[in-house]
Amino acid sequence: MNLKTIGYAMGITILAAACNKYRTQVTENGLKYQVFEHEDDSRKAKLGDIMSFHLVLKNGSDSTLRDTYKEGNPVKMVLQAPPFKGSFEEGLAMLSAGDSAKFLINADTLFAKMMQPMPPMIKKGSELSFTVKVLSVLTSEEFQKQQSEASGKQKGVDAKVIEDYLAKNNLKAKARKTASGLYYIPQVEGSGPSPVAGDNVKVHYTGKFLDGKEFDSSKNQGKPLDLQIGAGMVIPGWEEGIMLMKKGEKGLLIIPSGLAYGPEAYGPIPGNSVLQFEMELIDFSKGPATPAAGPQIAPPAK
Repeated sequence: MNLKTIGYAMGITILAAACNKYRTQVTENGLKYQVFEHEDDSRKAKLGDIMSFHLVLKNGSDSTLRDTYKEGNPVKMVLQAPPFKGSFEEGLAMLSAGDSAKFLINADTLFAKMMQPMPPMIKKGSELSFTVKVLSVLTSEEFQKQQSEASGKQKGVDAKVIEDYLAKNNLKAKARKTASGLYYIPQVEGSGPSPVAGDNVKVHYTGKFLDGKEFDSSKNQGKPLDLQIGAGMVIPGWEEGIMLMKKGEKGLLIIPSGLAYGPEAYGPIPGNSVLQFEMELIDFSKGPATPAAGPQIAPPAK
């Protein structure tokens, strides 16, 4: 066989491999898929592992329903056993770190198994496409360690951001810091005792970023918010901060990201955001839960 023949044969082999790589294949359970990138030596996900991946979800008309690239926040998901044949989880279990693939799943089957009605933007009989790019595969222990290290680092970043904000706005002398890193600045004095865990409270609030841009307010909704404090209904910074206030009191909470929404984006709030809330404790009443001692605050920073 001459060199020309060998080169031709190699070209045919490479072309065939490429065609096979991108063609639609079907598993024994009926899951349709296309593989775009795959590394045999990369770490493959096992049940219980935490997978981080970007996802582009489209309906049968090729309209994008979700794009985590644009959201700037990849999905983090514990790999579980497939809930039904041909499920998305079956596809994820095929992938390793660095892999990318597309999975096609019948919409009727998916929503029937989820026991949810078909959304209006999805037609019956159509297929949903899940295009995935796996960023990492970690065990539960590795993931917890990574999160703990990132959280510790972020605490330092948040503390510097808050200190700079207080200094810039001449609030340092008035600000009271708790052991958790929360800052509270009283504005209008209240009276009587403070609520404790289990109490039902009525509050007005306005949430803003540190640049002053507003992202939420009960006043815009025309009524205060009613909630049971200490029941995990709101972010930890609220739980702690409201228990520092007295009836009729108004104040400003400066909440580090770890006591707010953490590293994940939440609606208009980017991950790792330090937030400020203008709070007013309108009223509170005793709830059914056993009262717990409110948090202790340090003297005003000097």
